[in-house]
Amino acid sequence: MLERKPRKNRTEVTFVLPADAPPGPVSVVGDFNDWQPGAHTLVPRPDGTRAVTVTLPGKTEHSFRYLATGDHWFDDEHADSHDGPNGRLHT
Repeated sequence: MLERKPRKNRTEVTFVLPADAPPGPVSVVGDFNDWQPGAHTLVPRPDGTRAVTVTLPGKTEHSFRYLATGDHWFDDEHADSHDGPNGRLHT
């Protein structure tokens, strides 16, 4: 799931997943972090989900995917669109 908070000239995007699906550490990787695993690792939240927030420039588009333990890549069904294997996010 994606949560967005528009700010002046930027958007705070929070990437949210269930606490245990998939199990183990998960990071969001994309063109906004040069596809670096571990740069944005999701952390537990009080509501039982896990999440990470990334601040992105406003009115831009970004490709992203999730990477879990065991080199397991997967997509977000709530992405704005898809470009091949990548989800697309519009800020």
